[in-house]
Amino acid sequence: MKTFRTGWALFPALVLGVCALAPAGDVLTFRGPNRDGVFPGETGLMASWPEGGPPLLWTATGFGVGYSSAIVRGDRIYLTGTLAGQMSHVFELDLDGKELRRLPYGTETTKEMAPGGRGTPTLSGDRLFVLTSLGELACVDIPSWAVAWKVNILERFKGPLTEWDLSENLLVDGDRVICTPGGENAVMAALDQKTGDTVWVTTGLTDMTSYCGPALVTHNGRRILLTMTSKFVICVDADAGALLWKHPHPTDWDVHPNTPLYHNGCVYYVAGYKSGGGLLELSPDASSFTVRWTDTELDCQHHGVVLADGAIFGTSHHRSGGRLVCLDWETGKMLWDDKAVRQANLLLADGMIYAYEGPKSGEMVLFKPSREGFQPAGRFTVPFGDREHWAHPVIANGRLYIRHGDALGCYNLRQP
Repeated sequence: MKTFRTGWALFPALVLGVCALAPAGDVLTFRGPNRDGVFPGETGLMASWPEGGPPLLWTATGFGVGYSSAIVRGDRIYLTGTLAGQMSHVFELDLDGKELRRLPYGTETTKEMAPGGRGTPTLSGDRLFVLTSLGELACVDIPSWAVAWKVNILERFKGPLTEWDLSENLLVDGDRVICTPGGENAVMAALDQKTGDTVWVTTGLTDMTSYCGPALVTHNGRRILLTMTSKFVICVDADAGALLWKHPHPTDWDVHPNTPLYHNGCVYYVAGYKSGGGLLELSPDASSFTVRWTDTELDCQHHGVVLADGAIFGTSHHRSGGRLVCLDWETGKMLWDDKAVRQANLLLADGMIYAYEGPKSGEMVLFKPSREGFQPAGRFTVPFGDREHWAHPVIANGRLYIRHGDALGCYNLRQP
């Protein structure tokens, strides 16, 4: 493990060490607390960047291959990576990027296109939950730093392995861990946090899982789970596990990695390969829906979209070689597009959007969400790491964490 600090990073590091104790900015799961790419606890961030971007506080290496995002709680950082062979590890770091300990928890794929682990850990109390690309769901007890229990969800629920193996980011709901094994009459399942025992399964649909982590939302008092399987957008009752509805959305290779967005009683879904997306308006009890609109201008492959200023922002995959697209939430009308950003993971914090370009460029672009057009506010190129720029960045307590292959970098986003 190597740690690097820029020469003038000492003062920001001291300030951020105090700020990081505030729970409002902690990130315990993939793409923020609501899995929508929004980091609501962040304030006081730079609205524009100097040439070269914000200050790089440190880089740390030694995490092997993989595409896990970091998660941050208090003064600890967690992420996963696959070392020699197929064994994935969870790593615990301090806020200076120093490795404190590591723990092996499961085996991963060796497929050349995307070897290693993809799952971002989810933290709940003293336990951390992560899913390997081959279906092993592990519960790590943090105080004892040991695997408390482990279940292969594909074996238990008779689910097939997908073309590029599993990439689901687990959801914790109270004392349950929610996963999508795509098994025979068991498309989703809830496991007991303490034991790994099955609490419920979603019957009424047999469809293969598809790289997507579910979102938990409350609609008119009803708690529902929203996700995408190989061929459908689905809605499941979070308490009983009952399938409420499904909506077909075919795409090449059955690829549906983007978690649906919920806003004002509507659900937005999107995928790549020119399949596009659409908006579904839920009935008052969420048991049915009507189609509000569909769109093929925005065909986001696996980068995630964000909602701001009544508009959806995302990058298209197979349209014009990639481009940034802005859609009106209410109508689906394309407000504008711009090739200044082509294929990027998008995040929203403190009124600004962060776009991390991949798979090759590694540029981080800052821009203001506007319905009028692209308004850039800075960019820089990630100087560390290897392989594809695919991991989703994280913003926690005024810091930007970027995973690139074997390395993790940390930037100071706070106003000087």
